[in-house]
Amino acid sequence: MKVTAVFDIGRTNKKYVLFDENHQIVEEFSESLPETTDEDGFPTEDIVLLTKWVKDRWADLLESTKYDIKAVNVAAYGASLVHLDAANKPLTPLYSYLKPFPDALLNQFYSTYGDPTRLSLQTGSPAMGMLNSGMQMYWLKYTQPEIYKQIVTTLHLPQYILYLLTNRKVSDYTSLGCHTALWSFEMWDYHEWVKAEGIHKKLAPVLASSSFIYRHGDKGIQSGFGLHDSSAALVPYRMAVKKPFVLLSTGTWCINFNSFASKPLTYYQLERDCMNYLTPEGSGVTASRLFLGREHDYQVARIAEYFRVEPDFYKRVAFNGEFLKADSPPFYTACMTGNGPFPEPSPSEWQVSAFASAESAYHHLLKGLTDMLTVSLQLVGINDVQSIYVDGGFARNAIFTKLIARNFPNHSVYATDLPYATSLGAALHVTRPQTFEFSGDIHEISAE
Repeated sequence: MKVTAVFDIGRTNKKYVLFDENHQIVEEFSESLPETTDEDGFPTEDIVLLTKWVKDRWADLLESTKYDIKAVNVAAYGASLVHLDAANKPLTPLYSYLKPFPDALLNQFYSTYGDPTRLSLQTGSPAMGMLNSGMQMYWLKYTQPEIYKQIVTTLHLPQYILYLLTNRKVSDYTSLGCHTALWSFEMWDYHEWVKAEGIHKKLAPVLASSSFIYRHGDKGIQSGFGLHDSSAALVPYRMAVKKPFVLLSTGTWCINFNSFASKPLTYYQLERDCMNYLTPEGSGVTASRLFLGREHDYQVARIAEYFRVEPDFYKRVAFNGEFLKADSPPFYTACMTGNGPFPEPSPSEWQVSAFASAESAYHHLLKGLTDMLTVSLQLVGINDVQSIYVDGGFARNAIFTKLIARNFPNHSVYATDLPYATSLGAALHVTRPQTFEFSGDIHEISAE
């Protein structure tokens, strides 16, 4: 069987997914690998173990008599760098983007390159320490200069996995544009601070094409360049939906992508958790985010405890508009200080005790969350598009999707069930079919 193989590397699960010529999944293999710690004892991905896992799985696939691999690509999480020496071996641990960034070094950086807000606006990247992968390069240069000098090539994680598969070193727009502080959205090039530090010389070249032919013996396999996972999940929608839309990628974080708006960020947007991404082709994406899933889970636990119901009670609550007609106390968040469209600390705790039932409280919780999400969507130019696609866990929440549709009566709102959007996006980007239509469950939500 002719297949496209995608290595989809998440923080928790490492997997490969095989797609047939109609982009249907024919096999998935998933495994969880134990973490290790860096030299400071901070938990992180075990790059040695991950390297071996990828090489072993790839060897198995290439030797398979069941499958004929015609194409391969990678999707992986961002803000993570692998630094290779002259022998193409990793020089350092795969430092976690959650690792704290030293205050003294941060002060040194901004005293050299100026106002943090200006730099954030130019790079489309809120200042987030190690979550800005460019800052990881700066940190390594000044905290471990002898190691830094030995770096021949630095790759973002998706492109390192691709290197393990094809022996090709490249950089990719989706990784460079993923809140790295490396890319200037004003100049459409590496930012001046990156050039001043010489960091761009360590990074692999960005290639104009979207794929190349990898030779395995006498066999040619079409290969992509690897994609940042959030950007990969956009690809199926961009291929199947012809009119401008916004994608709500929901989960612990809700990230709203408008790939039809590519203007540099404003100060107002930056202060409200907006950032820029790049598509695989190098065009801009405006995004906003909020800690919606985490807030939801925290408040659901409070509701369940107060009303003495099962922790998953909400999964059985059907939409009932009558609950929303009653007066209710203001909704205050507990997990959104410093993020989302209202980053200021909440002045009070949300009063769960003000409701007569868990069902009523849950409706008002989702009302509060979707009202916040509405503001977040307005930050990315929701009025300039015609439709909204809700992807991820909350797409299966009928109350959530109904409230989104009510808040946007002039938009078409769709709930999608595309659990492999990231893997599928990586597969589509390398195979480039002339047409693509969703085969998953996608249905329009009525506001009535």
